[in-house]
Amino acid sequence: MPFFTVDGQALHYIDQGTGPAVLLAGSYLWDQAMWAPQIAALSPHYRVIALDLWGHGESGRLPEGTASLDDIARQALALLDHLDIDRVTLVGLSVGGMWGVRLALSAPQRLNGLVLMDTYVGVEPEPTRQYYFSLFKQIEESGEISEPLLDIVVPIFFRPGIDKESALYQDFRAKLAGYPAERLRESIVPMGRITFGRDDLLPRLGELNAATTLVVCGDQDKPRPPSEAREMAELIGCPCVLVPEAGHISNLENPPFVTDTLLKFLAELK
Repeated sequence: MPFFTVDGQALHYIDQGTGPAVLLAGSYLWDQAMWAPQIAALSPHYRVIALDLWGHGESGRLPEGTASLDDIARQALALLDHLDIDRVTLVGLSVGGMWGVRLALSAPQRLNGLVLMDTYVGVEPEPTRQYYFSLFKQIEESGEISEPLLDIVVPIFFRPGIDKESALYQDFRAKLAGYPAERLRESIVPMGRITFGRDDLLPRLGELNAATTLVVCGDQDKPRPPSEAREMAELIGCPCVLVPEAGHISNLENPPFVTDTLLKFLAELK
């Protein structure tokens, strides 16, 4: 497994295929395995890199001094430097889009294209932020994501009609239940506070290249609803695509639609 040490910690990533580079940046509480359907479809044509957030998957703990999404973007850029990748198309879902926009704004010359999926770069609405922070406090104090909390947290990521006995739902629930206390306190909770305590980048979206940007959102995404996606697309001046029958992790609830959308977008960038 490839690792890259940045800010004193080992960042885990996969690097598969050859061709123009595509960086897949996933959601909070998910690791790079969430991109399995897209990696399988893209890697015959592209060089696909997918990384694990700090404390997620095989990556090390959140490095000391990592305090904002700008730090996460800087660390991802260091990975691209390490891999000798001059230009990349970044596909960022949820927090991946939040720091992905920061990478795009800080190093626009490094991007071929940008796909923002099920994400929002404005500030978190205050009631939601306070609610999430209260959940983080509970997790920090107990050192676990308890059964009652799992009943709250897991459904957030999926469309309301998902089969709760499905492997997708149950595997995610089991993964959250299995997090050790140390990882929760050192990485997962601080990463959550960084994510939901972010500053407002909506005023800067007009700086992005509208011709090479796409906004995508599950049509039943609850935490990042289509209204937010349309707002961002309008500020950028780019298209907005809604994924049918999909919630927040739209690429796993409707893989064929999302994969086809990405393949078309990538082909147009050539």
